[in-house]
Amino acid sequence: MRLHYKPGACSMASHIILNELGIPFELDKTDTELGTTEAGQDFRKISPNGYVPALVTNDGDIITENPAVLQYLADQIPDAGLAPSNGTLERTRLQEALNFVSSELHKSFSPFFSGAELNDEARKKTEAGVGRRVAHIERSLADGRAFLLGDAYTVVDAYAFVVLNWAGFVGVSLGAWPKTQAYVAHIAARPATVKAMVAEGLIEQEQLA
Repeated sequence: MRLHYKPGACSMASHIILNELGIPFELDKTDTELGTTEAGQDFRKISPNGYVPALVTNDGDIITENPAVLQYLADQIPDAGLAPSNGTLERTRLQEALNFVSSELHKSFSPFFSGAELNDEARKKTEAGVGRRVAHIERSLADGRAFLLGDAYTVVDAYAFVVLNWAGFVGVSLGAWPKTQAYVAHIAARPATVKAMVAEGLIEQEQLA
């Protein structure tokens, strides 16, 4: 498999899950603005929408969109337990959570990455939007569960972690949501997460010593 990724972007969720599963894969760093990959390919021929992730399977098929890529990966090794079985209510709950992270939480951060500087009013509005979505995560964790769907880590936790971790890069504190803050720290410490963050240049190996 080959994962087209951009350092720190939402594609890191797929990178983390590939590490969790121990599936052999290649990374191809992608410049989504120029539309080129580190291997010298035209990324728009791989993914016409122009954004990551894009997963090229061993059969040469291309899968895009995080919820689809993450579920495909989880289904490669069902015994790993990273997604409930298809056709169950639990799988529907996973899809529900993935869609929330994708369409609500992820999108709420978009103004920070638009390339335009936010004035005070726009920043307050954007922070409030992020806050409303983070509050939903906080409510989900209110019963003491370790992960979004309960006591088992699933692909939605990798995706939620990547998006919530952006808060530190854009200067938004998660201090108002202590359960969410602890949840992010918990997932950040997983070996598969650390390995992905080191590989993508977000942290240095020396910081782990």
